[in-house]
Amino acid sequence: MDEKERLLKAKIPGDETGIQVKRTICDICCPSFHCGIDAYVKDGQVIKIEGTADHPVNHGLLCPKGLSNRQYIYREDRLQTPLRRVGPRGSGQFEPISWEEAYREIAQRLNAIKAESGPESVLFYSGYTKWYRPFLHRFTYSFGSPNFLTESSSCMTSTFLNWWVTTGNPMCSSDVARAGVFLGWAYNPYYSRHLAALNVEKRKAEGMKVIIIDPRITPASLKLADIHLRPRTGTDGALALGLAHILIREDRIDRNYIDRYVYGFEAYADYVKQFTPERVEELTGVPAEQLEAAARMIWENLPVAINESAAPLAHHRNGFQNYRAIMSLSAILGCFDRPGGQIPIQFSYNYLPGGFPTREDAFIMEHYDRVKAPAVGAERFPIWNDFIHEAQANDLSRQIEEGSPYPIRAMMGFGMNYRISPDDTRLKKNLMKLDFLVNTELFMTDTCKFCDIVLPACTSFERSELKSYGGGYLYLTKPVIPPRFQSRSDIQILCELAQAMDLDDELLRQGPEACWAYILQDLPVSIEELKEAEGLVKVPGVTPYVPGTMLERGLNTASGKFELYSLAIEKHPGFDPLPTYRPPYEDRPDEDLPMVLSSSPRLPNVLHSRLHKVPWNRSLRPEPTADLHPEDGARLGIAQGDRIEITSHRGSIQVKANLTLKAEPGVVCFYHGYAEADANELTDNEILDPYSGFPSYRETRVSIRKV
Repeated sequence: MDEKERLLKAKIPGDETGIQVKRTICDICCPSFHCGIDAYVKDGQVIKIEGTADHPVNHGLLCPKGLSNRQYIYREDRLQTPLRRVGPRGSGQFEPISWEEAYREIAQRLNAIKAESGPESVLFYSGYTKWYRPFLHRFTYSFGSPNFLTESSSCMTSTFLNWWVTTGNPMCSSDVARAGVFLGWAYNPYYSRHLAALNVEKRKAEGMKVIIIDPRITPASLKLADIHLRPRTGTDGALALGLAHILIREDRIDRNYIDRYVYGFEAYADYVKQFTPERVEELTGVPAEQLEAAARMIWENLPVAINESAAPLAHHRNGFQNYRAIMSLSAILGCFDRPGGQIPIQFSYNYLPGGFPTREDAFIMEHYDRVKAPAVGAERFPIWNDFIHEAQANDLSRQIEEGSPYPIRAMMGFGMNYRISPDDTRLKKNLMKLDFLVNTELFMTDTCKFCDIVLPACTSFERSELKSYGGGYLYLTKPVIPPRFQSRSDIQILCELAQAMDLDDELLRQGPEACWAYILQDLPVSIEELKEAEGLVKVPGVTPYVPGTMLERGLNTASGKFELYSLAIEKHPGFDPLPTYRPPYEDRPDEDLPMVLSSSPRLPNVLHSRLHKVPWNRSLRPEPTADLHPEDGARLGIAQGDRIEITSHRGSIQVKANLTLKAEPGVVCFYHGYAEADANELTDNEILDPYSGFPSYRETRVSIRKV
């Protein structure tokens, strides 16, 4: 082997090998991270990837999802051209067409449906990834439809709704760096949001106390917890109210803070009197003495930073109120908008707080005055509708079936994946009733197979993308390889489609750069500067948020305070303004379905169904496998690796059993997104949280038997 061959085999960049290192980002998962990547490129192909060492988010680290990007880009089922259905809907029979043909047909069909039935009869849906959402959101309103729907109807938007209702602001972060105790509610960063573990590990080594609340034994509970509280699935609200009971009983609350900044404390304090440690033990299974010890650890080590993970807590019919009960602890302890507690943040662009304002909201809402009809779910979920400028996607099946308050006739999707929805079989049947379906995707997914037009999208390696990052950073990425086949970026598709549809939106029709320039126009950094930069650009003049600023200014709530008693909820009869507790699955009998299916716990190697067909990721769990406690296995005659059948009122699936003491007795945990064993075929689209409309993924009643 000569020197050049040795260098090529080692993938060493340089003139001799022709290998270049180019920078981009991973956007497989949520925008909260979008980690920096060094892509090793030779002859227009990515041959190796590493994390970018000086990226302010991941500092060179990549998770199993990010490390799979090369196989993700070169998956065998990448879409190559626009496609038009030629067989029966659902047959998966398509013919290649040109982009011009695709745009022409989409424009003709959507404009015709708009003229016949109104713009509200057309849905615009965003799944993964989320990078283009401001553009699709604006497109929806420019078209005149209220129906911008996203997969976040089952994900992070419940978090935003909770903070909006309680504080008038969409989000908070945990100030772990200055906390004395960390309350990790459903906190499992080793499987999801892995970078979140770094600060907690560092601060624990420095003496910060850690309390993990999770029904299961997890890497976080094993590595980090001084105390691990294990409430039964769905009883987190009772546990939080029990902690409040002890803190108030022992007068370990911040009364001066409460008097100045908290609304509704007396009613709240009166309500939590009933949540004695003994009653909480009955409700949650957490021993009373352990609850007392946790409360003592909190007050002896203030301030407290609370991690309230959005999805695990929200995926119950009582999830919204459980979440509010947890958040309330930061108010009575005087830790909201205080160093070491919960620090309010505001988004700069596309769900990320850069520390500077942009005109993103103005960009999205500029043509909202064209919307004349209520969004899907507005009547059924009025609290959601008050605060969230999105339709509630979990009400879509009902509206298609009933045609009320108006019929739905078409959907334009970007990364739309029906399999993430509760009772997805029902949703698929209803979507197939529509007159016209389009999906923009990377791969030929099960959703694409029943669409009329399918458009091929780029990965983050093949396009430019605008990002903001904490600490005052902006980043306009550059393509590191040409788009594969005929794929295009999602926002290029939207801007070109705006032209093809003769959409009355001059800014969208000008293209992505004009839109970004509008959004960033108030900043001392131009699009031209971002294009010329080789990496991230620090926005001049950005200063860190000073805790207490929002409290002193007055919160954007009706009372101007942190509302334990919500005046926004009080406006709607039948909803509880206090964070009251209701047991999960209280209206379902146990006789025929004695166990609970939790269908959305995370695995470290996958995200929804997007990585099940990536070989490296699939190899970590090659078969659909459900976690079951050994006690349940013994009771049911199930051994490790046995094939089991999980049955609900909706249907049955068969998977392998993994017996593990980490599981919660009486609960079977199974990851969703497998086409061959789809957990959401078992879930119920009618069992939704009445406040948020979120599905009860973690409380589906099931029976289990050995096959």
